[in-house]
Amino acid sequence: MKKKRLWFRSALLAILVIAIGYTIYNSIFEESGTYIKKGDAAPNFVLTDLNGNRVELEDYRGKGVFLNFWGTWCKPCEREMPYMQRQYETYKEQDVEILAVNVSETNVSVKNFVDRYRLTFQIPMDKQREVTKAYGIGPIPTTILIDKNGKVVGRTSESLSEEKIISFMEKIKP
Repeated sequence: MKKKRLWFRSALLAILVIAIGYTIYNSIFEESGTYIKKGDAAPNFVLTDLNGNRVELEDYRGKGVFLNFWGTWCKPCEREMPYMQRQYETYKEQDVEILAVNVSETNVSVKNFVDRYRLTFQIPMDKQREVTKAYGIGPIPTTILIDKNGKVVGRTSESLSEEKIISFMEKIKP
């Protein structure tokens, strides 16, 4: 009888822990806002970069946009950045832009990261997570591919190899 009671209490505790964990996870990585998917028009946004310059998605109409959401603490993001930089140097002359939206970090930590990896593409700062929420971004890194007409042609939350980045650049090249 005691063994059954112990088993029942343990199972109940496990369910409770799972429910609390799920609630905490959803509150941290909430996907409020619209989940942007292939075929949707990419919502316009205005952010500022590390130098205080205005970055508006609409200004890139006519170009392919590799829209990446990332953080300095994210190891897959860190692995992708050198690949993204190399491909940016190749594809910027072909009207493909990278907008690497940093998700709610300080300018100092992002600037140190940018300097360490010698990144030259745009780094808009989404300090209030407004754009992150508008795009329905959960885990990072997440990349949204936008064609020259402002339509979403792809979305992925996988860690990208350089070969995958090249194939994405080719896909959005005007």
